[in-house]
Formats: sequence, structure tokens, C-alpha cells
Amino acid sequence: MIYFFVIMTAENTLAAGYKNEIRGFARLVFEKTAAHYGGRLVSFVIFGSVARDLPRPDSDIDILIVANDLPRGRMPRVNEFTASVERTLEADMRGLRIGKGINTELSPVFKTPAEVEAGSPLFLDMTLDAWILYDRDGFCGKYLDSLTRKLARLGSRRVMRGGGWYWLLKPDYRPGDVIEL
Repeated sequence: MIYFFVIMTAENTLAAGYKNEIRGFARLVFEKTAAHYGGRLVSFVIFGSVARDLPRPDSDIDILIVANDLPRGRMPRVNEFTASVERTLEADMRGLRIGKGINTELSPVFKTPAEVEAGSPLFLDMTLDAWILYDRDGFCGKYLDSLTRKLARLGSRRVMRGGGWYWLLKPDYRPGDVIEL
């Protein structure tokens, strides 16, 4: 019989604490986002280090917001989110920074359902690391499942190297091959 023991030190207790704080804050961001976008909200997905459960106290929170009737262009979308969601969270963010030593920022990406279906390299990592907090009719989950199957058919894999990674989409690629995702 093999036994595993976890010895809680001040360092990993602190790490567990700020991870829980960041995840709790991410849920609050979802609540505020859902309240603002209402019926327009299709999916709310956390990705990046928070979804991988590897955030640091200074990690940003990467968010995919899929919604209908978004303004055209990135800046109008950011401005809408900042004015209606992020500003309502300023006191909470200040509380994390001052009270907990957590200096996180929000890094939202905004897509319409049609823009998601058009694809983006952004979604590759989400096939492995995504925390879907809201998904009307399973829209984003279905898209990511479909992309996962396509990547598997190609033999794609995420290759770790030097503290980072890259995607090898088609290991047996030959010049002239077309890679469709």
C-alpha cells in the first residue's frame, strides 16, 4: 500500500488561499457580466492560468465573453464592459489588492457566436484548459468539443518547451497540405 502525505506549509496554504480568492472573484465577475449582458450572454469562459489552476497573485483573469449584439470593433466592446461591469468591481479589486496581496486584472475577449464559429488560435488552449461558468444551450462546450475532435484527427498536440508551449497542429505535415479546423 502506498500512502501520500501532503504537508501544509505557510507557502502552499497561502497559494491555496489566493487561488480560492481569485476563483471566487472570477465568479463575481461572471455574476456582474451576466447581470449586464442579460439575454445577450451566450457563454462565459475562464481560460489561461486561472483555468489551469496555476494563477499567481499577479495573474490576470482571462475571460471569453460570447454574446449577441455586441458593438462592432474591439474598443467599443471593451468600453461597454469597462463601464458596465469592471467599474462595479473596483472596490472588490481594491480589497483583493490591499487586503489579500492579490493584484489581478481582467483580460476579457469578446466574440459573437458567429465569430466563435469562424475560429481562432485562441481556442486551441481552451480545448485543454477552460472553466465554463455559463454556456447557454452548450454553445461553447459543443464548439470546443468539435475542435478537440478535429485536433485529435490531425494528431495535434500541445508541445511544452522552455516554460511555455506551442501547438503542433499536424505532425505529419507535408508542403501543400491544407490544415482545416
